[in-house]
Amino acid sequence: MSTEALAAGQLFNEAEFTRELQRAHNPLLVYKQVLHSGNTSLHEAFLGGVPVTELVHRRAWLVDKLLLQAWRGIMIGDELALVAVGGYGRGELLPASDIDLMILTGKRLGAPAQKQIETFLTLLWDIGLEVGHSVRNLKDCAREAARDITIITNLIEARHLAGNRELFADMLRLIGPGKMWPNRKFFQAKLQEQAGRRLRFDDSGHKLEPNIKEGPGGLRDIQMIGWVAKRHFNANTLHDLVTHGFLTGEEYKSLSAGQELLWRIRYGLHYLTRRREDRLLFDHQRQLAQMFGFTAHDNAGVEQFMKMYYRNVRELNILNEILLQHFEEEIIYARRRQRIKPLNRRFQINNDFLEVCHDKVFQRFPFALLELFLLIQQHPEVKGVRARTVRQVRAHTHLINREFIRDIRNRSLFMEIMRQPRLLGHELQRMHRYN
Repeated sequence: MSTEALAAGQLFNEAEFTRELQRAHNPLLVYKQVLHSGNTSLHEAFLGGVPVTELVHRRAWLVDKLLLQAWRGIMIGDELALVAVGGYGRGELLPASDIDLMILTGKRLGAPAQKQIETFLTLLWDIGLEVGHSVRNLKDCAREAARDITIITNLIEARHLAGNRELFADMLRLIGPGKMWPNRKFFQAKLQEQAGRRLRFDDSGHKLEPNIKEGPGGLRDIQMIGWVAKRHFNANTLHDLVTHGFLTGEEYKSLSAGQELLWRIRYGLHYLTRRREDRLLFDHQRQLAQMFGFTAHDNAGVEQFMKMYYRNVRELNILNEILLQHFEEEIIYARRRQRIKPLNRRFQINNDFLEVCHDKVFQRFPFALLELFLLIQQHPEVKGVRARTVRQVRAHTHLINREFIRDIRNRSLFMEIMRQPRLLGHELQRMHRYN
C-alpha cells in the first residue's frame, strides 16, 4: 500500500503502516511521506469545499496515528502515559496548530525512561510536527493546575493517547472540581481572563485587521463556553448545552456555523502563510476573499468578505454574552435568595441584572427596546442583562421599522441615551451587538 493510501482518511491501515516501517531502510522517510500525503489530501479537500469541521478532526486523527506508531516503536513498558491537551486534546488541529502533549509519569523518571522520551520527541520534530510538550508526574499536575487557570483549562481537555490508562484516570481525579477550582471559582477566573483578553482588543471584534482567535467574537469566545460547560456539566460537546436548556436549537446552529466560518478562515490563513497565523491582515484579506468566492476585481470582494466576517463576529459575541449570563445565573446566583427591584411596568432588576417583567413587554411596548439601554445607564447597580431578556430583544428587533423610527417616544429615548453622562459608548456597542 502506498503512503498516499496510508494517509487517506478511513483507509489508514495501522498494520500496513507498521509493515512499511519495518521494511524501510529509513523509517523516518515513511513518517514524513505519510504526513506530507495526509496534509496534501487535507489541503485538496479544503479547496474542494469539504466542511472544515471534518478537516480539523481528520488532521487530529492523522497525527494521533503517527504519534501512536512512534510511541509503540520507542517506549518500553507501561509506566508512562501520552496525553493530548489543549486544542489537540479536543481533537482539533489546523494545518499549523501546535500539537500540545503531556507525558505523564507516576514516579521519578529513571535514566532509561528519560532517554526514551528524548528519542520520542526528537522523532516527532524530525517528522515535521510542531510539538509543544511537558513532562509531569501526578504531583506536578496537581500543583501546577491548582495555581494556574491556564494549566487547569488545558488539563480538563486532556485526552489519553497511549500508555498507562490508570495514571491518566488518577490525574483526572486529582484535578476534578471536588479537589480544586470548584465551578464557581473556575467560572469567575475564566470571566476575568476573558475580560483581560478583550481589553487588549479594545473590546471590539471590528478591527480592520482582526485577530480571529483571540479577538471578541473569535474562536476563544467559543472555547470559553466549552470550558465552562465541560467543568460545570462535564459536557463534551456544545450540543450538550441544548440538552441542559442553556442553548436553543437555533442558537446552537448559529454557534456551529460561526465556528465553522472562523475555522475555515483560520485554515485558509495557515494554508496561505504556511505558519500559525491568526491575524486577518490586509495582505491576506484579498486572497482569502477570492478563496471564499468573492471575486470582484476592485475592493468590493474584500469588503463583502469582511462584512461576512463582521456579521459572524457580532452573532458569536452575543451568543457568548447570553451563555455566560446563563452560566452566571446558574453558578454564581443560583443559591442566592432572589432580590427583585421593580423599575417600572416593563423592567425590573433581578439580582443585579436587568430583565423584562414578562415575555410580552416588547410586543406591547416596542419603545422598551430603547428604554432598556437608558435604564442601564441610569442604574449603576445593574451589572448586565439577563439571558432571557437578551433573547427577547433579539426576537423583537423586527419591530424597528419606519414607524418605530418616526415615533416621537423612540426619538426622545434615543436622544436621552445620547445625553447620559455614563456608559454612552458601552451601550451603543451593546445596541450594535443586539442588532
